[in-house]
Amino acid sequence: GMGWALLGVGLLLALYTLLRHGLRSAPRPRARPELRGRTAIVTGGSSGIGAATALELARCGARVILATRSAPRGEAAASRIRRETGNNEVLFMHLDLASLRSVRAFASTFLRQEPQLHLLINNAGVSAGGTTEDGFSLPFQVNHLGHFLLTQLLLERLRSCAPSRVVIVASSAHCAGRLRPERLGRPPSGLFSTFQDYCDSKLANVLHARELATREQGTQVTCYAVHPGFVNTSLFRHAPLWLQALLVPLAWLLFLEAAEGAQAVLDCATRDGLEPLSGRYFTHSGPRVPWPAGRDDRLARALWEGSERLLGLGTPGG
Repeated sequence: GMGWALLGVGLLLALYTLLRHGLRSAPRPRARPELRGRTAIVTGGSSGIGAATALELARCGARVILATRSAPRGEAAASRIRRETGNNEVLFMHLDLASLRSVRAFASTFLRQEPQLHLLINNAGVSAGGTTEDGFSLPFQVNHLGHFLLTQLLLERLRSCAPSRVVIVASSAHCAGRLRPERLGRPPSGLFSTFQDYCDSKLANVLHARELATREQGTQVTCYAVHPGFVNTSLFRHAPLWLQALLVPLAWLLFLEAAEGAQAVLDCATRDGLEPLSGRYFTHSGPRVPWPAGRDDRLARALWEGSERLLGLGTPGG
């Protein structure tokens, strides 16, 4: 509906900007540290930024788990990355963030099979509307709540392997986010509800990183929210046909951006000396101040407590 129309307009504006400023050349791949002996999880790692990020981590020698929903796509991406990098420690594990049962199953399988975890890259995202089997709005659950649960379930392991990092792929769309703690997880009403829901979930990403950093002070688990740029075409796979018709010709323009978006994510994952900036929001040009709601500590805390409540986590008084 209207949300897609608004998105269409936004994409046309983005296209206009791209063309007006000429196509930026692909970012020069930065020198990355040696990651042999380190284990990384990339959610939504079979396409777009996730796949580009996983490829680079594998190139640096990391053991990489592509945690994604589609087995055929996940297996194909893993074997492509193994082939391209010569690193055989790249594997697919099933994770559907639209199912909390699947998140729990993934975490218990991972913890049983993998002794280590140094990098958790919460990258998967959707922009479609709808409701999950758990009764939450789809973008809120996939983009925030499922990742929140995943992070909590893996936190002990991240602590025991510290120094370790959580990187949350957010978006500048958090600028339009509005979170009402008492309505958490319910789709917003109104004309642009799907678009609003997406923006709300991206604000949740920024606040999740902020509050996680606060709570993990002293543990050597650090956390970063990152806006990768206007990227990932597969984000729009549920878009109406007219919008897809607009997107397909754009794919070649946006393709550059997957590599570029991945650079921003990889910076947060691998750059030395970022620890003092834990909890901050980054773009490809470094740390940025998020929009006001994205630095509201009371809201960050309310989101955290609300998320725990929706998931039945957290002990009274703890």
